[in-house]
Amino acid sequence: MRQAVSGIFLSALVLAGCSAADKPPAPAATAPSAPSAAETDRLRAALLPVPKGMQVAYGPETGAFGSLKSTQQGLEAVRQAKLQHPECAGAAQLDAAKAEIAQSPAAVVAFSAERGSISQAVVSLPEPDFPAALPEKCTSYTADVGGTPVTYTTRTLEMPAKGDQSRAYLTTAKGGDQNAQIGSVMIRRGTTVMSMLVVGRQVKPKGLYELADLADQNLARASR
Repeated sequence: MRQAVSGIFLSALVLAGCSAADKPPAPAATAPSAPSAAETDRLRAALLPVPKGMQVAYGPETGAFGSLKSTQQGLEAVRQAKLQHPECAGAAQLDAAKAEIAQSPAAVVAFSAERGSISQAVVSLPEPDFPAALPEKCTSYTADVGGTPVTYTTRTLEMPAKGDQSRAYLTTAKGGDQNAQIGSVMIRRGTTVMSMLVVGRQVKPKGLYELADLADQNLARASR
């Protein structure tokens, strides 16, 4: 599997890295106005700095969340995959198919290294919103990705509370002779939501929490 650059959706991250990373994004359904310079600067400031031992693989990209290249690639990956439970594709993540979310100002960046990748999105919503917890039926399901069956198994992590709302998951993806783990963190402060995905052969909760601490500190400063 290629290191994922796109993939705002937890369950589509590995799919996006394997099947959609080289494909051009589909055009957005609407053409929302560009965020103001001040809002763009605020969102960029909330992104993580380059982690030690990694390099920037994509971005930072700013604009309306639904029109970003990474968002479009994630949506395309979901459309191409055949999921046992299609409704699980974007579960517990921001729904870019909703107009109010798709048109919200956002900033996205991705980092990569031999050991894995990190992708992060920060979205400024018109009002406070936070995805519901992952449904029970989405904790284990299968998908057909380019003819390869992939099994996703997810558990909720007991991450220390952050911001106004927060949640973290760890997903194991197994397909063919390829295995990967995906750590997912979401934090809300006011009307700003941060989504982070960490992909690797093994993602340790402790390391994920440390990244979440740094992301939350940046989000707190940017939300003032």
